[in-house]
Amino acid sequence: MRRDPLRPRVPFLAALLPLLLVVACAPADEGSPATVYEGARLITGDGGVVEDGVLVVREGRIAAVGASGDVEVPRGATRVDLSGKTVMPTLVNAHVHVATQREDLVEMLRHMAYYGVGAAVSLGSDPGELALQARSEVIPGAARLQSAGRGITRPEPGRGEVPYWINTPEEGRQAIRELAERQVDIVKIWVDDRNGQYEKLTPELYGPILEEARAQGLRVTAHIFTLEDAKGLLQAGIDAFAHGIRDQDIDDELMALWKEAGDVVLVPNLPDRAVPTDLDWLSGTVPEAQIRLMEEQMTLERPQARESFGIQARNLARLHAEGAWISFGTDGGVPWTAHVELEDMVAAGMPPGDVIVAATGNSARFMGLDDTGVLEAGRSADFIVLDANPLDDITNTRRIADVVLRGEVLDREGFSARLAAARN
Repeated sequence: MRRDPLRPRVPFLAALLPLLLVVACAPADEGSPATVYEGARLITGDGGVVEDGVLVVREGRIAAVGASGDVEVPRGATRVDLSGKTVMPTLVNAHVHVATQREDLVEMLRHMAYYGVGAAVSLGSDPGELALQARSEVIPGAARLQSAGRGITRPEPGRGEVPYWINTPEEGRQAIRELAERQVDIVKIWVDDRNGQYEKLTPELYGPILEEARAQGLRVTAHIFTLEDAKGLLQAGIDAFAHGIRDQDIDDELMALWKEAGDVVLVPNLPDRAVPTDLDWLSGTVPEAQIRLMEEQMTLERPQARESFGIQARNLARLHAEGAWISFGTDGGVPWTAHVELEDMVAAGMPPGDVIVAATGNSARFMGLDDTGVLEAGRSADFIVLDANPLDDITNTRRIADVVLRGEVLDREGFSARLAAARN
């Protein structure tokens, strides 16, 4: 089985990292102004950490990155002292659902950026052309967007009617052909009977869907619930899972199928842990009354929620331990839950460094975003400046001093003030 593609596999890579960074750190062209961020710990998003790092940004891109003394500071550059801070790439959220009206969509993407999300992937609930058109836009102060367009499922009356409702293999193939014409970034299918409420996609239906998707050059991610369905999808050639297995602990047969399948990606999307939580870190965009209400609800005893988290946490821990490609996603559209998911993944047993790689470099690579997700020369200058080290405590990702997207520092205070004014 392939390991997380950006996670260090052998110890000598850590020793090589400074040399690799120096190679990537040739002096930038002197023809345009540069900004140099220096003195911070750099968590690079590919498993590397550089103490007392230097990050040179020019024209919205990283021109050089490395340790102090290994990077030449361009003449006339603006220098920003980040001593005591930690810098990491912005998050890539590979499972969200976005608003269907232009104004609401833009606001959501800006709100995500406020919390350090640099890119998001909307999975299967996008009618019309809005989300697909937004992919080619550079919206100031907003996360970039990818979209699966309309997903594919069996008829689900009473639920959303955006996805293709199919009952025959040919209907599934036709849906794939239409999605290919729209040039979606990935295909989303639902394989779930919603607690017995509906018929679900069977192997006789999702098999042809996956076959047609391969013929059209599209990858497919699956919403699943059961271990049995995960096994069937692995045998049929699924590319990714948009959720972990939720009905029971995974077994040796599942692991054998996963390893045989190769580069299958897991976006864990863990459920609520049902533990009391301090949410004061949301005060910049969430009203205090709402924060207190959410905290109160988290004090309630919810044994079923804890059991559900336990199953999925154990499954994530095993898949990670056995080298599965772990990515990152939150479902829904709440902008700040990315940081909750980071904490949940650590609670499930993943080390903070591996969780950060999953949410940055791995997730970017999964979605073909080769210009973000890693602090590397030539990539977009998309990064978060933190007041504390998330490798010590993953909740330190919430201690955001600044967010930089495409080389521009976001006006987080202005965004927060505008939300507060809109509520009054």
